[in-house]
Amino acid sequence: MSGLPAATRTWLAGPGLARLWVAARARLEGNGVRPAGSLRLAAPSALERNDLSLLLGRPLTGAAVTVRLDVLDARLRGSAAGVGLRGVLEELGPPLVDRRAAREDEAARRRQVWSALDAALDASPLAGQEWTGRWCEALRRAGVPKGVAQGAAVRTLGQAVRVLGELLGPQRTGPRGRGELAAAATGSAHGLDDGTWLARLVQRGLALAHGVELPEDAAGRRALWRLVSVTPDEVSSTVLTYGLRPTGDGWRERALRERAAHHAETHLTLRDLLDLRPDLPAGTVVRICENPRVVAAAADASCAGPLVCTSGSAATVVLTLLDALAAAGCRFTYHGDFDWPGIALANRIIRRYGARPWRMGAEEYARLVAEGRARGVPRLPLDGSPVGADWDPELAPAMTALGVAVHEEATLDLLVADLAGRSAP
Repeated sequence: MSGLPAATRTWLAGPGLARLWVAARARLEGNGVRPAGSLRLAAPSALERNDLSLLLGRPLTGAAVTVRLDVLDARLRGSAAGVGLRGVLEELGPPLVDRRAAREDEAARRRQVWSALDAALDASPLAGQEWTGRWCEALRRAGVPKGVAQGAAVRTLGQAVRVLGELLGPQRTGPRGRGELAAAATGSAHGLDDGTWLARLVQRGLALAHGVELPEDAAGRRALWRLVSVTPDEVSSTVLTYGLRPTGDGWRERALRERAAHHAETHLTLRDLLDLRPDLPAGTVVRICENPRVVAAAADASCAGPLVCTSGSAATVVLTLLDALAAAGCRFTYHGDFDWPGIALANRIIRRYGARPWRMGAEEYARLVAEGRARGVPRLPLDGSPVGADWDPELAPAMTALGVAVHEEATLDLLVADLAGRSAP
């Protein structure tokens, strides 16, 4: 409930004094919440000039009004308001924030964070190593990520020092998994997953210690971990394939050829891809699909053509295989869902590999929508923001106009016919 008399509060909150309170609030919040100094209001209106004259107790006639805050504070205390400038501002608006004190507190917290880092390094096996000074300087320049509290920052920096000490100190151990290393340092096997602040801190230290550039992609980060005998997770993520017949003599190549001969799909891990030579005859066309259901349908129909499935998002393991196939001279065609995420993924694959669209044009889309409507297939709404298709400028407008999403399952017969060589896309 307001402590100001009702009539006084109504007058003080009127439009004639609004600019004064905005300027006064900004000044007090910036100078330690003290009514000191002065402020200038340019080109006051007739109403502002009248109300300011009443408030300050003197006629104002100039083109601008200068208000001394100590005088204003005294006038308010001696008026019907009965409180000073700070009290009036907090009656008319939210509590004042001492921004100078807040800045000083924040600076003190930052100093404590970096002092804790220095202390952790001095007590670690890394003490005296040349690269650590550059590491600390880089971390200070980057700062603590927004939203990370002081205690969490100190804890994470300490964990980074501990991990780097194990990897780069004189008592370094043999090979280990990244999850094992993370669990020992943080209590969670995911503590060093890509994208975490801790992983970025450690990777920056490893790069500086080895005199290499900080990697920008997943493959580069895996290579950086291997420099210190840390193996990333290379088995839990897989790429779904079908019909790959590489020409090499290794057991993995022979296994792929045998599975292809038996029309069986294959899940390949990153570990598989490290040792696999996916050499196919030059110019081999590899089809790429988005949905595993296409692979199952191709296997059921005993198709012969090679197929790679992105399984929705084209994870690192998918791109690793496609990169290797591209390096071997393969060419690609791509089919995915007719929805906005599907178009975005298609753009990504087509740009990266120069793939040709596979039944992904505006005419194909319109025909599928019409056929679904004729068969009474329930309409799947097209949600989200439109995404232009690089390969067909008419596709996004057609999808927007019809407003229907069409997933790959609706085109299985045609896609399988293409894979079997019974039709041309």
